[in-house]
Amino acid sequence: MNQTPNELLKSQTSIDVNGSSFLWDTEKGIFKFEGADVLLFWTDSAFKVFLDSIEEITGEGTADLVFETAGYRTGLVVSDFYKKSMVNIETSFESLPNIYATAGWGKTFINVDVEKKEAVITISNGWETKVKKAQNSNRMGCFLPGHWAGVFTGLFDTNMWYEVLDHDLTSDFLKIRITESNITPKDNIRELVQREEQNEIMKLEAMVENRTRELTDLIREISSPIIPVTDNIVVIPLIGKYNELRSKDMLEHTLTSLPQHRAKFVILDLTGIKSIDSEMVDMLNKLVSSARLFGMETLLVGISPELSMEVTKHQYSIGESTYFRNLKHAIHFAFAKEGMFIQEPKK
Repeated sequence: MNQTPNELLKSQTSIDVNGSSFLWDTEKGIFKFEGADVLLFWTDSAFKVFLDSIEEITGEGTADLVFETAGYRTGLVVSDFYKKSMVNIETSFESLPNIYATAGWGKTFINVDVEKKEAVITISNGWETKVKKAQNSNRMGCFLPGHWAGVFTGLFDTNMWYEVLDHDLTSDFLKIRITESNITPKDNIRELVQREEQNEIMKLEAMVENRTRELTDLIREISSPIIPVTDNIVVIPLIGKYNELRSKDMLEHTLTSLPQHRAKFVILDLTGIKSIDSEMVDMLNKLVSSARLFGMETLLVGISPELSMEVTKHQYSIGESTYFRNLKHAIHFAFAKEGMFIQEPKK
């Protein structure tokens, strides 16, 4: 579509502010600043929503690192622009405050010591502070400090980082020092990843610990209950493998509860034991000895052929006890010693 000169003038408007050029081409929907495409956001509404969304998705800590890293990288872009056109580095430092003020980034004062490669930057009325106010946040923004670290990293061609000297959201004031440093955004990202990984590991460890505690408590509740058969006979079924902690708990539980039953016979049922070791033998011996101290006779039942082979192989000795093939035989034996018997029902 061909336009007349008058129509072209109406669709294009340009202005020079502090030596920086702005151009609007409403026909094409283009806005340019210093010859490059730009766009406008309302700082305390649309742009705030944009930053709010990032914080909501990533969380405040991660969002700070995102803004800091993005600021640093955009600072490198700015430094590349100036390095291509600058006569000397001092000229760039002189022109920087004007271009940032013109672009609406706030009033910026820069004090540079070229020999020391050090700069002190003071920003008032900065856009990031306005966003923080709109968010009702007391936290300092990280984009601008990271940005200036990137600018000076590029201009001095050496790694630079920032240090906050003063910060006041109420008066829209930020003062930072930029110096040579080993710190980089990559290091901060790596540290964040490691920190997040460590937090996840700690959460998993806590979950495992809680679950282990729950299972341990459950095992303690159901492990080795004392089951009364008659007033004179109790059965203690032993199930699974007994480590040091479980053996200790079982012994404490048994020694505490056994005297309350006033039984004459304690039947230790080993049917649920698939293997035996010295620790298990030690626990059994302590049970047998304790029962004898209470005036009780111990009967051992349920020793499988495999278990008996292990006992023989390792020459384990399990106290003074009477052994039976199964629980039924042991109960009949205890009844008989008490002058009782179990009568089968008549058919």
